[in-house]
Formats: sequence, structure tokens, C-alpha cells
Amino acid sequence: MGVRLSRDERDGVAGFRLASVTELKAVKSEQTRSLIVMTALRLFRERGYEATTMRAIAKEAGVSVGNAYYYFGSKEELIQAYYDELQDEHVAACRAVLDVETAFAPRLHGVLKARVDTMVPYHEFAGKFFKFAAEPTSPLNPFSAESGPARESAVKVYREVVDGSDLKIDKEFRAELPELLWIYSMGIVLYWVHDSSPGCRKTYLLVERTVPLVNRMVSMSRMPGFKSVTRELVGIIREVRA
Repeated sequence: MGVRLSRDERDGVAGFRLASVTELKAVKSEQTRSLIVMTALRLFRERGYEATTMRAIAKEAGVSVGNAYYYFGSKEELIQAYYDELQDEHVAACRAVLDVETAFAPRLHGVLKARVDTMVPYHEFAGKFFKFAAEPTSPLNPFSAESGPARESAVKVYREVVDGSDLKIDKEFRAELPELLWIYSMGIVLYWVHDSSPGCRKTYLLVERTVPLVNRMVSMSRMPGFKSVTRELVGIIREVRA
């Protein structure tokens, strides 16, 4: 004779099954989404960004064209997803230094090194893709509105670099410093795109040699002779941003 369950128990079992099915669907959806992104990046490397179509990406990923467009409305959206994933990797990689260091220079060096570490696997793709990202009107430009979420996430990392450090600087300059550090990091990225040295060795060298210089310049901002210059810089930044 079978065990009879109460109505509440039956509802609980049904709810558990529904939750399990929903969770499995979510996992499968994320796996499909990641597969499409990774397939797209491979085809962009092999065939070039312009020559790669959404139809080709769907075929290589083993999904229907409609399914590909369900996740991504265009190739540009695929690149934005790549930006987001790369930024997530960078945020995770930064924890090793940000969780233990308090000195500004080691924190900045660790974050920039982690940035290069996470980008290196995509170096070949970046070289071919750069001309599209560099176009001022392109949504793929890191300064575009479409790239806003990834950019804000990146600036947030540099804000943590500053806020978690032992820096003693003018509070208004401190508020603007994270964005300035992000712009500095974009210079590092630009050099990395064109770096043909083995393992991007010269990019790592650039980080190693420029971080102490940036550290000295930031530290000098609190000296009497530099305070007025720093405040003028803050004013320029805010005026340009407005």
C-alpha cells in the first residue's frame, strides 16, 4: 500500500520539482549563451569580424539562427558580452592582491597585471578587432554608451584600489582618481594590442615601470606646490565630463 501524502506535502514536492526544472533550464540557457560567445570569438579570430555572420556563428555553435538572435540581437551585442565576461574575469583575478595589500602602488600594479593576464588569451583577436573598437561612433568603443556597464565595472575596480589603500590625498582628487586610473589602464591596453613581444613581455614591463611613476605623481599631489595644480586638474575633468 502506497504512502499517502497530505496536500501540503504534495504541493511541496511539486514546488521542488518545478524549482529543479527552472534551475536546470537556467543552467542550460547560460551554457548556450556562453557557447555562442566563445564560438563567435573563435570565428572572429579565424575569419575576421566583418566576414563573420550571425548565421555562421549559429551553425558553428550548433544552434538555430533564431536561437542565436534570442540571446544576442547583433554581433555588437556579442562583443559587449565578451567585454562583460572579460571584466568579470578581471574582477575575480584582482582579489588576490586587493584582499591583502594596503599600499597603493602594489594594489595598482596587481590590478594592472591581472588585467593583462586576463587579456593575453585574446591577443590575436584583439589585434584584428581593434579597428572596429577604435571607431569613435562605434558601440564597441570602450567609451560608448553601450560599453557603459563594462566601463563602470572597470572604474569600480580602480575605486577599490584607491579606497582600500593608505593614500592620503585631497578628497576631491581622490574622487576623480579611479577614472583617471582607468584611462591610464586603457593606455596599457592600447599598447598591449600592438605588443608583438613573446607573451606580451613588453606590456608587463610597461606596467612594472610606470606604476612607480604614477604612485609618485599621485603622492606629490598633496605637496603644497602641487595642490593648486591638482585642483585645477579636477576642475578640468569635471568641466569636460559635464
